[in-house]
Amino acid sequence: MRNAEPRPFDEKSTFVALRRRFIGIVSWSESVNDWAVKILFVCSRNKWRSLTAEKIYQKFAGYSVRSAGTEKGARIKITECHIGWSDWIFCMEKKHVDRLRTKFGTTLDGKNIVCLHIPDDYEFMDPKVDRSVEIQTQRIYRGPGG
Repeated sequence: MRNAEPRPFDEKSTFVALRRRFIGIVSWSESVNDWAVKILFVCSRNKWRSLTAEKIYQKFAGYSVRSAGTEKGARIKITECHIGWSDWIFCMEKKHVDRLRTKFGTTLDGKNIVCLHIPDDYEFMDPKVDRSVEIQTQRIYRGPGG
């Protein structure tokens, strides 16, 4: 066994290491979209909370972000394609997790689903939603002992 030389710092290898910690999967490709962490935010109508979270996370490199709603009148209604596309699904309330499990069943197998426990008390781009999403996602990202 030979000793490997340390790799010089570069953005791609650093991001891959972070992604490995975040979701435990590394997809090596030349396309940024192929190795970005795919995050789906879900609320009821996709008008305030999940849309706010999507807009916030779109600003960060290394993430591909979408949002959808669970109700019939949602701005963008969640589909099986959204589920298949995502690495992580962040639901605003437990009722959203329950609705996904009821509607999509085994399609959710192997998916990382997190309830953020953010009530429907906020409007679009409310700084409190921004802070709540940040706190909850960082808690998940850091993991045990992080």
